[in-house]
Amino acid sequence: MRSLYRRQLTMMVSIMLLSFTLLAGAFMLLSYRYIIGETRDSVIRNAGYISSFTSTYYRRYLTLDVQDEFYSSYMASIAMISNSHIIVADSAGEVLFATDGSRFYTDVGQLPEDVVDLVMREGAYNGMTSLGGIYPERRYASALPVTNQIGHLVVTQGIVLVAASASNLSEMWASTATIFFFSAVVVFLISVIASTLTSAYQTRPLIEMAEAARKFGQGEFDVRVTGYEDRCDEVSDLAESFNSMANSLEKVESQRADFIANVSHELKTPMTTIAGFAEGILDGTIPPERERESLEIVVSETRRLSRLVRRMLDLSRLNALAESTVTAQETFDFTEVMSRVLISLETKITDRQLDVDVQMPEDKLMVWGDPDSITQVCYNLLDNAAKFAAPGTDITVQITKKDGKAHTVIRNLGATIPPDELPLLFERFHKADYSRSIDREGVGLGLYIVKTILGNLKENITVTSEDGVTQFHFTLTLA
Repeated sequence: MRSLYRRQLTMMVSIMLLSFTLLAGAFMLLSYRYIIGETRDSVIRNAGYISSFTSTYYRRYLTLDVQDEFYSSYMASIAMISNSHIIVADSAGEVLFATDGSRFYTDVGQLPEDVVDLVMREGAYNGMTSLGGIYPERRYASALPVTNQIGHLVVTQGIVLVAASASNLSEMWASTATIFFFSAVVVFLISVIASTLTSAYQTRPLIEMAEAARKFGQGEFDVRVTGYEDRCDEVSDLAESFNSMANSLEKVESQRADFIANVSHELKTPMTTIAGFAEGILDGTIPPERERESLEIVVSETRRLSRLVRRMLDLSRLNALAESTVTAQETFDFTEVMSRVLISLETKITDRQLDVDVQMPEDKLMVWGDPDSITQVCYNLLDNAAKFAAPGTDITVQITKKDGKAHTVIRNLGATIPPDELPLLFERFHKADYSRSIDREGVGLGLYIVKTILGNLKENITVTSEDGVTQFHFTLTLA
């Protein structure tokens, strides 16, 4: 496995080498063009001076005396000032003399034919050349003809050539290469140190998170990544998100354990009751005159098991729906749905000697939602209110319109729910301790289903309980 440190170091070194290579290449190219350009301009300019001077000398003396002190001194001065070599040849390219400013040469030989031909044909020669071996290295040379007009004829009387060495360019390149090399070494060392420090700074929290994730896999959900809250960068955000995920996982694990415990409890109690009464009837422990009563208890517990299974199936369906898509919505009359639910619960409400105070619009109240799901929401909330309302009290159902929403309040008078219990009412299988002796038929899923349905519809539900008055409030979007 390639570590983050190696990848970062490789990337930094690669970028550094590429940058230095591009900089060195660009610098050398620019310096080459600059120096060659300067050399070319100087050589061409000096060649022009020498050609003009030599032409004038020819016109005055009708010949070229290379031994003439005045002429040779002029040539030597130009060669020394320009740090170049000057060659004077006849029209056939035979070198008459050459000078570097300090010495004169008369045994140089012959200029290359291609240079002579180019000068005679095009009137100039410019380029890098060793002049056929006259120079041991390539130099920039510029050659011009020496011409004079005799009558109507222009006669070429010779050739002058100025050659400048490019050794200063090589020396500069060598110095530049040395500077770049040492700079690259220094930057490389700095890069290694910086990469090591930054990689350690970045990978340490990642290593801790990986170790924490392994512990999560082993069931240790109390591990957290700490110490990175003050970094104020992506790593601190990642650590915060990781800890938030850990809290969620711990909560889910706790809920899973509670879920298993609650399901076990809810299943075990009726099954134990059914088995006990059935065995009592079979072995004669229960007398014949009590068999009917016992069978009624068995039927009641069987129905309780059936309700538990049905609610769990409803729960699975709602969870699957929440994971896939939002419930398909349509418009329907909410007051009609509420009225049907109240009628269906009339017997239960009457048996508990309860009165219902209904406050809702007389006209139709069209809302968006799933009619079947909203019917279940209303049924669960009203059934819950009737179940825990004190006998002889009122149940209030109030529906109002405000800010594009239908606000529904279902209120009953009974035991006050402790404040620490309120957030838990919508949890799966949660039943308040005070209600366990009252609610013999419930399985602790009704309010959770209500919360899930309204959550799928992007609606809200809240609950309050003060001085015995418990109130549920939920919203639906008006059509």
